[in-house]
Amino acid sequence: MEQMGQFDLETDAALTQLNWEELARTPGGEFAEIIGDLLALTGIAPLVVVGGASNLLLKVRRLAGASYTSNLIYTIAAVRNDLADLYSKHAESRKRVESLQTDPKFAEAIAALALRAMHTSVKDRLKRLARIVVNGVKEDDLDPEGLDDMMRAAAELKGGDINLLAEMVEMQKELFSATWLQLPVNQRMNKLQGLWADYWTRNQRRFAGRQGLVILGSFSRLESLGLIAPGPDRSSAVSPASTCYWLLAEGKKFYERLREFGGTE
Repeated sequence: MEQMGQFDLETDAALTQLNWEELARTPGGEFAEIIGDLLALTGIAPLVVVGGASNLLLKVRRLAGASYTSNLIYTIAAVRNDLADLYSKHAESRKRVESLQTDPKFAEAIAALALRAMHTSVKDRLKRLARIVVNGVKEDDLDPEGLDDMMRAAAELKGGDINLLAEMVEMQKELFSATWLQLPVNQRMNKLQGLWADYWTRNQRRFAGRQGLVILGSFSRLESLGLIAPGPDRSSAVSPASTCYWLLAEGKKFYERLREFGGTE
């Protein structure tokens, strides 16, 4: 597991206010209780749970098996680090962080995160899960249904899929403006075809041959998760895909939830 960073006293004080025993009494609370133990054992929070490591391992074995413990530790440590980053860089989010101990949706989010973390050992995916939860805190949006969909995407997508999604967000950002959304569909479709024609021209060599099949796999995974949708027919003879894909609002939101907490306030 990566070394925990050192944060200022104000940030640490806010984070240690998270009452994991209180969270344990909310829906999904048994996972929250385990995570409180994990935080304590990694030195992130005071060890207040009776039984220490032995008690923790019994809980983990009962729910998931001891082999998943390292994944849970890694993921919740990532949550803790992202919360610290959020708290220190975004002044308007500080009260949100401080109020998490009484937020049942946060407990449910932690429970969902723990369940997803138990099914992958890929570190990048575990970090994505943490980022989804903490950006949900930042945006005050921990709706369980939407969060579950985004966590599924975070745990299933490959790095190349995320990179393609990022390129689509950049490519199609203009189509999400109020001006373009008010135009007739056929005009927006023509614009989309033009954007993809330019994309395939610039990336013709990059996706030639076998790499063309790789990007088809990325399109397929993104579409199956409801992040993109097929649009008009292909716009270029060199396109390995038979359609020009629309970026959906859910796809844009998902990508934005994966981004770093940039800027200071």
